[in-house]
Amino acid sequence: MTDKPHELSEEKYLHGYSTEEQQRLYKQARFMENKIYSDIDLSTVTNLLEVGCGVGAQSEILLRRFPNIFLTGIDYSDKQIEQAQNFLSSVPYAKDRFKLMQENAMDMSFTSQAEFDGAFLCWVLEHIPDPARVLSEVRRVLKPGSPIVITEVLNSSFFVEPYSPSVLQYWLRFNDLQYDMGGDPFVGGKLGNLLQSVGYQRITTEPKTFHLDSRNPAKRAEMIAYWTELLLSGLPQLLEAGYVDAELADKVKEEMHVVAKSPNAVFFYTFIQAKAFTA
Repeated sequence: MTDKPHELSEEKYLHGYSTEEQQRLYKQARFMENKIYSDIDLSTVTNLLEVGCGVGAQSEILLRRFPNIFLTGIDYSDKQIEQAQNFLSSVPYAKDRFKLMQENAMDMSFTSQAEFDGAFLCWVLEHIPDPARVLSEVRRVLKPGSPIVITEVLNSSFFVEPYSPSVLQYWLRFNDLQYDMGGDPFVGGKLGNLLQSVGYQRITTEPKTFHLDSRNPAKRAEMIAYWTELLLSGLPQLLEAGYVDAELADKVKEEMHVVAKSPNAVFFYTFIQAKAFTA
């Protein structure tokens, strides 16, 4: 693998910015909402900073679940900001409650300290070459005592049964490409260290696990279909970069089809949610 670059660019988002990918993000947000938000309480926050708001999929959930917040969403991609603006403008309860800005999360333009009283990041740090710098920037613009909530991937936890060697090989290459593009597909496991290193306090981390088998076949089937879509969302970039070939891609599709049809299929994945406060 190559040395990790330390700058952002739209080309370094592995999933791309197609209309299909934007719609996948909305589906992902709705699909995982209950698991992500089961222990999040932002009821005391009035001015929330969402870092990496993307297409506004999490923004909509935040505005719906926490009716007292005003949300400032930032993202590096103008394409995502434009889509988020269009989407949130169509949501009645978001009216006059959000502002979206194109920003580099590692070097935000907010000049005054204590502009916000809460921060939210979801599936963001995995795509950023210097997550500690982002967390330091967020701390700079938060009021003392403000909460930050971060939800992140731990991609080494992924497992499916029946045994699917091509899927596992493809997943390794998927993660290799993300790493080589400057991201970190295992950053969830490092959140405690990262938050402590830049001065946050009262840090907690919690693994959140999807373990689906024959006890819940409907949810299992939904998850396997969703995960197959996630795997294939990176295929164009993986093929273009030469990390996989068409033969492996076909085997992945075949194996995931077998998993989907198996009466004894198992799906397992763990992500990490961290919470902390500014001093």
